[in-house]
Amino acid sequence: MFGSTRSRNAMPLLVAALSLLWLLSLVVPAWATGIAPFVGSYEGSAELVDSEGTSTPRDMSVTITETKSGFNVSWTTTTYKPDGRVKEGKYSVDFVPSDRENIFSAAMARNVFGHEVQLNPMKGEPYVWGRIVGDTLTVYSLFIDEQGGYEMQQFDRTLAEGGLNLSFSRFRNGMKSRSVETFLKRL
Repeated sequence: MFGSTRSRNAMPLLVAALSLLWLLSLVVPAWATGIAPFVGSYEGSAELVDSEGTSTPRDMSVTITETKSGFNVSWTTTTYKPDGRVKEGKYSVDFVPSDRENIFSAAMARNVFGHEVQLNPMKGEPYVWGRIVGDTLTVYSLFIDEQGGYEMQQFDRTLAEGGLNLSFSRFRNGMKSRSVETFLKRL
């Protein structure tokens, strides 16, 4: 029946419930829903292939955590050289939401006002940003060398059953110089 007392009493409850859902959507940060599936620790091994086709074994790990204002990606690579040397690199970058949906600025330094800012690629520092598209978290790093050339690194970490599929590429002045693809198991 249209206009019944039951229908008229239910309408304010429906409006209140929809209003509450709308308010909650404003309170929950955009990054919270985007990064949550990636949060965790992962590790694996792979063969890094360079532009000449030679490969070098590497162990890799990554930890992705939520922070107060965004998220952090920390990763380690251990390279085993043919002469027996072992080289380890450790990196950690905090990311904060940008004004663009699902694109995140690296917060790698603080300016004179205490705000988190990007590093300056014109000073030889990496310019880093990230994005989430579907089930892939991508981190980009841009370096400008002394002669004005550039190096671009791209880490794609795609959600997979039991972990992440990692795809890494390095380009120097437009030419691919290294790449690796592997599975990183969730710990």
